[in-house]
This record gives sequence, structure tokens and C-alpha cells, in this order.
Amino acid sequence: MSPVLPILLALGLGLAGWLVARARAWSFKRAAPDGRLAALPTYHAWYAALWIAVPLLLFFVLWDYVCSQLIVAHVLASPEAQMLPELGLRRDTILNEAYGLATGDVQRAMNSESDALAVPFREAISRYNLFGVLIGLAIAGCGAAWAFLRLKPDFAARTKVERLVLITLLLASMVAILTTLGIFVTLVFETVRFFGMVSPIDFLFGTQWNPDPMSNAANPDGDRYGAIPLFWGTLFIGAIIAMIVAIPLGLMSAIYLTQYANPKVRSWVKPALEILAGVPTVVYGYFAALTIAPFIRDLAISLGADNPSSESALAAGLVMGVMIIPFVSSMADDSIAAVPQSMRDGSLAMGATTNETIRRVLVPAALPGIVGGVMLAISRAIGETMIVVMAASTAANLSANPLDSMTTVTVQIVSLLTGEGSFDHPATLAAFALGFVLFLVTLALNFIALRVVKRFREAYE
Repeated sequence: MSPVLPILLALGLGLAGWLVARARAWSFKRAAPDGRLAALPTYHAWYAALWIAVPLLLFFVLWDYVCSQLIVAHVLASPEAQMLPELGLRRDTILNEAYGLATGDVQRAMNSESDALAVPFREAISRYNLFGVLIGLAIAGCGAAWAFLRLKPDFAARTKVERLVLITLLLASMVAILTTLGIFVTLVFETVRFFGMVSPIDFLFGTQWNPDPMSNAANPDGDRYGAIPLFWGTLFIGAIIAMIVAIPLGLMSAIYLTQYANPKVRSWVKPALEILAGVPTVVYGYFAALTIAPFIRDLAISLGADNPSSESALAAGLVMGVMIIPFVSSMADDSIAAVPQSMRDGSLAMGATTNETIRRVLVPAALPGIVGGVMLAISRAIGETMIVVMAASTAANLSANPLDSMTTVTVQIVSLLTGEGSFDHPATLAAFALGFVLFLVTLALNFIALRVVKRFREAYE
């Protein structure tokens, strides 16, 4: 069943219930001796509409899963299914093709058995879709009956509706928490499996990263899973080189736009600066690989460097720093602009120059927002993949030379999970261990940012 039909059906029946309940509430108001109701007619209408639409939508969500199982069971019980092979990939392919033929998503099947199975699939789809619509109408009718039987002049419909809205908002707020918890549990489970094969000491303190997906999974070589080069590359590119570019430029641009630029210039420069945040990272990667990296290599050769690489951490870090300038600039801009004007006027009235006012009053007062922007930029930088792949290569090198090729944790995660390796092999499970470490690092950065923000916010409130 198309998802559009249940949504339209729920909206249509909900709208009908809304109109009828509102008209009934108005009749209560006219019939009441004092013309007063416990709630406005609009709340009566929303109460009925919600009792009709919400159970209907929940049923269709459940029915979508149940219906697919019933359809497959119906087809497998048909005489045409006797020709199917035993459980395996070819059997699943035939069933998927037959389903596609029945729904019109597939015009021509590669297997002759699929054409015969398309007929029982069409019959089952029509039958169970009809059953779903009828059961849905029955559920909507029950919801409408429950709602309309409770509609009375003294019925507190507003309290019921607001309670339902409160529950909806609570569930929405829980989505982020449950998603984070699910990510954490998944990472922990797979990381424990990995550490059951490879020692955590070898992983966290080893200096050689060269996992082999074709090696013996039962007896992996722990010396090949040293992640120090990856951690260093992530820190060197994303938290050192990129921040050397992003923090000064972002902070100085925010100070200029808030303290020196006239409104006309600000109205043009600020949107132009924030456009950088909307440029796809693959564009930055092309720019870094085709322009910045060759320029840095040629410059290094002209300065006497010995065989510099065309893929360098410096090229990736510089372009990444430009990419995250808007994160630092926007947060610093908003924080400086939010400092009370009285603090600036008081500093100037005491004889301080504009420069001194900015350094000693505005920036310290706006420090929580500035730190928040910097931490957001660092989190964004250490999670970047495309720029590193295109400008810094995938080689895991432990070097302090910015002209050498390096890689990061995220690049290796993508490399390990996009191959054809088994998820029971340590080379694949290593991606989850890397993700778990990156998750902990990001969590620590957020914790540090919250502590700094709390400390200085208390000092300047």
C-alpha cells in the first residue's frame, strides 16, 4: 500500500471528525443555560480529530510490517510457489522480482519463475490492502465513537489535548536521547567484540596501522592495528592546522563585523561568509586536491624541501580551516553582539579605547559563545572525511611534518566499512572501535566546552 493513502485517509477522517465535533460543541454552547463550556469548541474538535487520526496512523505503521509478512505467506502457500528453490539468494531474488512485477516497480524479470508468482502476489496485495483499509476504518470509527461519547458541556477537552501535545513533545525530545543511546550501545557492543580479538593496548598504543581483511580472523596480528597514527592525523589536521586557520580568521571577522563594519557592509559580508558553511565538502576536496595541494608542493620544492608529497596534511588542514570559519565566526558574532551595550559604553566612558574595550570587556564577556563555536568547529573538523581523502591520502603516517601524507579516523572507518570484509573479522570491527574512540573524544570536547561556558557565564552575568 502506498504510504500516501493512509496519510490522506487519516487526514480526511480527522478533518471530518474535527468539523463534526466543533459543530457539536457549538450546539452544547447554545443549549447551555449560561452559554459556557468547560473548553472552547476548538479543543473539542481537536480532541475528536486526534482520537481518529492518531490511532489510524499508528495502525497503518504496524500494518505495513504485518501486511508484508501475510502477503509472502499467502504467496508461498500458492501452487505457483512449489517451483521455488530451497532457501537461498536465488529464492529471495525470485520473490523480490515477483513482488516488483505485481506492484509495477519492475517491468521485466530476469527469472521465468517470477512471472508466475506475480499473479498470486497481485491477489494477495489487493486482498490485504483491502483488509487494512477496512480494519483502519473500524479503528477510526472506534476512536470517533470514544471521542464523541465523551464530548459534553463540562468536558475538559483543553486539558486532554494539551496533555497529548505534552506527551508528543516529550517523545520528540526523547528521540535524540534514544538515538545517542542506541549509537553508544552499538559501538560498545562491537568494540567489545573487537577487543576480544585484538588487545586494547595494541590498539590504543600501537604505532603501525595496516589491517588485512584477508588475514586469519581467528588469530589476528595485533601489531597491525595500532591506531596512534590515525589519532595523530585526526588531531594534527582537524584540531591543529585547521584551528590555526579558523580561530583567528573567524574571531577577527566577527569582531570586525560587530564593532567596525557599517550596517551596509555587514549585510553583505556576513551572508557571504556563512555561504562557506553551505558549500559541499566534495567541492572543498576538489579545491584542495587540484589547487592547494599542488601549490604547497611547488612552494616546498622552491624552498628546498626534499621530495614533498602532492598529498599533504597541510593542504587538507588549510582547506578544512577555511570550511569551518563560519562556525567560529557566527557563534562569536552572535555572542559579541549579545553583550549588553552598557558594558561597552561604560568601558569607553572610563577612557578605554575601542581596541582595549574589545580585548578586555567584549571578548571576555562573550567567551562562552566563542568557546562553544570553537568546540563545534573542532567537532566538525575531526569528523570530516572527503577533504582528507582527496588532499591528504589514506596513508597512516606518524609524522610531525605537515608536508607528509596522513589520514584520519573517519577516513579509515569509511575504508573499512565499504569493503567486502566480513563483520566478524577484526579488520571490519576495528571501524567500530575507532568510532567509539571518536565518540568519546567528541563527548569530552562537549564536556570541556560546557565547563568553560558555565564558569565564564557565572563570572559575567
